[in-house]
Amino acid sequence: MIKYCYILLAIALLICLMPMPYGYYILIRYISAIAFGVMAYDYYYQKQKKMYVITLSLALLFQPLIKLPLGRDIWNFVDIVTAIFLIYLFFVEKQV
Repeated sequence: MIKYCYILLAIALLICLMPMPYGYYILIRYISAIAFGVMAYDYYYQKQKKMYVITLSLALLFQPLIKLPLGRDIWNFVDIVTAIFLIYLFFVEKQV
């Protein structure tokens, strides 16, 4: 069930490539920060240090409290790379 959240988040991040209302981007930042924070917590207790660091970094990148002025092009690149990462996790990780 959790694996399908990876795909849903990847789709939501890819939708960010289209012109959307500003509120959508803020919502996705909240959802992404929470999702990557939960993933980091899980990887920490699974003793998967590399995945813990990656997901914690993504949680900090997407956190909505301090806006990072990266620009539209860089955010689009980040969204694409993160969506690819989530799709990779969907196919690689075992169902729990």
